[in-house]
Order: sequence, then C-alpha cells, then structure tokens
Amino acid sequence: MIINPAMCFSFKPPSAVISTSVRIVFMGASLPDYPQTSNPHFNPPMNPARIQLFHGAHQPFQMGTAALPDELHSGEVLIEISLATICGSDLHTTEGRRSAPTPCVLGHEAVGHVVSSARDGIAYGQRVTWTLADSCGQCAPCTRWHLPQKCAHLFKYGHASLSDGSGLNGCYASHIVLRPGTQIMTVPDALPDAIVAPANCALATIVNALEMLPDPCESALVQGGGLLGIYASAWLRHRGVREVFCTDLSPQRLALVAEFGGIPVSHGEKMPQVDLVLEVTGSSAVIPDGVKALRPGGHYIWAGMVHPDTKLDLTGEAVLRKCLTLRGVHNYAPHHLVTGLDFLAQSHTRLPFEKLTSPALPLEQLNEGFDLTRSRQWQRVAIQP
Repeated sequence: MIINPAMCFSFKPPSAVISTSVRIVFMGASLPDYPQTSNPHFNPPMNPARIQLFHGAHQPFQMGTAALPDELHSGEVLIEISLATICGSDLHTTEGRRSAPTPCVLGHEAVGHVVSSARDGIAYGQRVTWTLADSCGQCAPCTRWHLPQKCAHLFKYGHASLSDGSGLNGCYASHIVLRPGTQIMTVPDALPDAIVAPANCALATIVNALEMLPDPCESALVQGGGLLGIYASAWLRHRGVREVFCTDLSPQRLALVAEFGGIPVSHGEKMPQVDLVLEVTGSSAVIPDGVKALRPGGHYIWAGMVHPDTKLDLTGEAVLRKCLTLRGVHNYAPHHLVTGLDFLAQSHTRLPFEKLTSPALPLEQLNEGFDLTRSRQWQRVAIQP
C-alpha cells in the first residue's frame, strides 16, 4: 500500500497554468469555462463520463453525461470508478436532512483505476482509493492542529456543485477528478472492490474515533450496530479489547455484529460497567445510558450525531462526578485511511466483510439502489458504473 504525502499539497503558481476553454453539459445544466493545464502526457478516454445528477431532496436522480477534461491541472488525477457504495449521509441528503448544492453528483465512497495523472508517483492503471476530502496543507488545521479534515479551504467529494471545478466531483459517476490536496492510496489486489469502497468513509472514521483508548481498556460498549458499529467491534477486538458489547434495536444487525467479534446486548439487558463507550447511532437519546455504562475515569466518544437534531439530556454533574473524558470525532485524517486499509488487508480472510455490501447494481439503477438502502437489508448498497 502506498501513500504519497509529498505530492498531495503541491500547487503550481498561476503563471504555470495554460488556459484553454472547456464546456461540459449535464442534461440541461451547463458549466462555465474553466482553465486547464497543458499536459502532454494526458490521454483522456474518448467516451464522455456517465453521471447521476442530484437535483434536490425527494427528487429522483437523473442520468446524464459529461465531457471529460481535455487536460489536468498539476496534481490532479482522473479516476475511472470501479465501484461506489451508498453512504447513509447521502441517504440523509436525498431525504432533506442534509443540505447539498444542486445540481451535483453525490457519492464519496469508491474505488477505481487511474486513467490519467498529472501527479508524480500516481500512474496509469493503478487501483486506488482516496480521502473523501481535499485539504490545502497550509492552514492552521492542516499544519498546527493536525486536523486536515477541518481545513480552512476544505473540499468534500460528493458535496460540490457542478460549477465547482471540473464538475466531476462525486462517485455516482463513471469518472471523478481528484484534486491536488487529496491523498491517494493504492489498494492491494487481494482486497475486493466491495470491501474497499466503504473504507474511505466509515472505516477510516472509526479508526480516528478509536485512536486514543483509555488505559486500561479491557471492555467497551458500542452504541449502534450499523456499519460503523460493526467496524468498531472488529477494530476494538483487533486492538486487544477483551469484551466489546454492542447495542442496537435490530436483532438482525446484532447477529451480524457477533460475527465481527461484538457481544450483542438487547434493549434493556443489564451489562457490566465498561472502560469505553462509542456512540455511532446518530441519536442523542442514547447518551444518558452511555454515561451510566461507563466506569469512573472512562472515555465517551461521539461519532454518529452529525446532524442538528441532537440536543442532549445530560448534566455536567453526571460527567464531572465520574471524571469522564468526552471526545467528539468527525471524519478523519489521511493516515487513518491508510491504517484502515492495512486492517482490511490483514483481516479480510477471517472476517466476513463480504456480507456487508449488496450485489452491485448498475449506475443507471441508482434510484433503485437508494430504495434498497432504505430497506436496511444491507449495510452498504454497491453501485457499479
């Protein structure tokens, strides 16, 4: 596995850019002209990119095409997407619980192959995945605070309008253009696409959330048995935590958690106090129970409540008297994705990761894919361009 940090934050000065004119048409929505870099090694495919356009909450996706860029800026990489997966955050966007500029191409979980590269060390044909965000590498969050995911100039794939850059900004498409501040990692051949695709969101977030464990940490409670909870159960066991309990309202989810090393706990079932609690339900209603479950001096990590409807029923006294440590986690830094991919490479033959992702649907059936996601039959629904 290769990470190329030295190449991720290099930018050419404006004088190095040779402007040409390119216009892209997305099923009635046109993009403005934007500058391109002269690159004699760039050989784009002849066929246009196929994209699924998001027009707003409660509206169906619209299939369209987009012309691929004639050339790339220095540091950019054109990827042909092999497989994408539908994240719960995109489901929230389509339901109006999260905002997104429209029209746009959603999707941020994917794996693909390099088609053309204007970055040293990234070559045609490499099988890769990438960070879900692009960072500048120069601001205080990137340099002094060690939080590139909170970059002052952050760009997130699957959350940008068609008028932003090339327009090929999301993974529900046949191609995506990666920007200069995006970390790109090669993927081991032994890892199937369906196991790799969700890693650059859910798994990397869990690696970040569980980077700092209390000492000692012999027991943990994971609140939520979705994909985040499944990854957390497996990762904590990998880290040497002896007992990892998991709560969820779904018996089917809890049964799957058990296959990844978790101990299912039914609603209302008593359990011993633990060293660590991880919230990945997205519901603030579980917080009082989490506080009660912790031993004095325990750690409570919140990673699921990434929406405004999360007011807390919690007193400062409950935290202070138990000497608890609270930590909020959102997204991740590039090294967390590297660690997650290493974990998959080490464990995919002994853990049933293949059970987490549905058989792939073609890109043209993305609307059906979101219907399948709402049914909760799978932790992730796969989309193949």
